[in-house]
Amino acid sequence: MSEFHHVSVLLDECIDGLNIKPHGIYVDGTLGGAGHSSQIAKRLTTGRLIGIDRDPVALKAAGERLAPYADRVTLVHSNFCEIAQVLRDLDIPGVDGILLDLGVSSPQLDDGSRGFSYMADAPLDMRMNNEDSLSAYDVVNTWSQDELKRILYEYGEERYAPRIAAAICSRRETKPIETTLELVDVIRGAMPAAALREKQHPAKRSFQAIRIAVNDELGSVEKVMRDAIPCLNPGGRLAIITFHSLEDRIVKNGMAAAGKGCTCPPNFPVCVCGKKPQVRLVNRKPIVSGDEELERNPRARSAKLRVCEKL
Repeated sequence: MSEFHHVSVLLDECIDGLNIKPHGIYVDGTLGGAGHSSQIAKRLTTGRLIGIDRDPVALKAAGERLAPYADRVTLVHSNFCEIAQVLRDLDIPGVDGILLDLGVSSPQLDDGSRGFSYMADAPLDMRMNNEDSLSAYDVVNTWSQDELKRILYEYGEERYAPRIAAAICSRRETKPIETTLELVDVIRGAMPAAALREKQHPAKRSFQAIRIAVNDELGSVEKVMRDAIPCLNPGGRLAIITFHSLEDRIVKNGMAAAGKGCTCPPNFPVCVCGKKPQVRLVNRKPIVSGDEELERNPRARSAKLRVCEKL
C-alpha cells in the first residue's frame, strides 16, 4: 500500500453523526487516507460511497485501502467544493450523507518534498492538487506587499504580518525565494526576538496562511456550504470537521442560516419572504475530541465537528 496514511479525527463521532443506512448513498468529499470512508463503506450493503479528493496521491492510496469494498465505491478526482457537479456527472439526484474533513492530511504535512512543512527544505509548492497552476512560489514571489500582509493577517492571524510581508518583498528584490527554509529564514528575520522565543514555530502561522491562499481553502468552504445541502435527500446529513476558526465560522454560519426560517423584520405582521428552514442542527455545539483521542493524536486538539440534517 502507498505510504499515504492519515489518522482519522473524530472517527466514531462522524459515523454516528452520519446515521448511516446500509442502502444509502454517501459522499466523503475529502477522502484522504480513507479512514472515515472505509468505516462508511463497511456499513453499506446495497448502498454506494462516492469518494472525492483533489490530491492524486491520496486518491491512489484510498483506492488501495478501499479495495475490499470496490463493488460499492466510486472514486473521483475533484475538489470537494465541486460536489454538486460531481453528483450531476454521476447522475445521482440526491445523497443520504456528506462528510468533509477540512484538515490537511498528515502525509501532506509530513512529506517534506511537497512544501507544506516549515521543518524540511523543499521547493515552495503547497498545492494539494499538483495540477493546479498557483503555487506557494507564485504567492510569495509575485503577490503585492499589501496582499501578502492581508493573507498573513486574515488567514494566519499573524500579528507580525506587516513586518513579514515587507521582509518577503525586500528579499525577493535580490532573488526569488525558492524553498521552504529560505522563506522560514525571511520570516525569522522579520520577527522580534520575543516572538522567536515562543513555543510555537515562528513560521507556522505564515505557512498556514500561504497554504490557505494557494488552495483557496476558504473559498472552497464557502462554496460547499451553498451547494452541499441541496444535494442531500430529506433526512440526509452533512457532517463537517474544521481545524481553525476561519473555516469553523463559515460552517457554523452556513448551517445556522440554512436552519433559519423566516428572515422578515420582527415588526412585519406576516411573513413575506416565504423562507423555510432547510436543515435542523443535530448538535448545537461542536463535537470535540476526548482525552483518549488527544493522547493518541495531538493534531485532533483543534478539531470541531458540526452536523446538520436535511428537513
